[in-house]
Amino acid sequence: MKYRLLFCASVLIGATAPLAADPQMPVVAGTLKIENAFTRPTLGGATVAVGYMTIVNTGTVADTLLSVTSDVSATTEIHESKMVGGVMEMDELPKGLAIPAGGTVAFKPGSYHLMFVGLKQAVKPGAAIHATLAFAKAGRIAVTFPAADSFGAMAPSGMDPNNMNGMKMQ
Repeated sequence: MKYRLLFCASVLIGATAPLAADPQMPVVAGTLKIENAFTRPTLGGATVAVGYMTIVNTGTVADTLLSVTSDVSATTEIHESKMVGGVMEMDELPKGLAIPAGGTVAFKPGSYHLMFVGLKQAVKPGAAIHATLAFAKAGRIAVTFPAADSFGAMAPSGMDPNNMNGMKMQ
């Protein structure tokens, strides 16, 4: 019985640890740095959630974000939104997204973003989506997308959306 309680306590503590992660702390893997990752809470019954972040490539060789998997969705897609003839269009990027050498790619509202499709449960404020980004050169990188406090958030909780490295909102 004592061991069950210790096991349950350790599972609960481990389950909440990623939620305390500071969204301003970047994840670094080789020459790639992923920062400002966040998602928005979803309403009950929603089947999709969105993911935003900034990917910085400090290296001299381009890389490509090929795919993403997550703990909360059946699939995850890389998307681009853009204005075409005065209408906002969203397209999946099935071949991935190039991250140029020495460049920065911002995943932000109205631009590149991740779509977590086929949600297994709603994403609540303060929760997090745990995802693995697969790159052609850098390999797999685990990233946590904390849910912002509001449904229409334009930035991670506690950050000024007009003053985010690589994600400046116009």
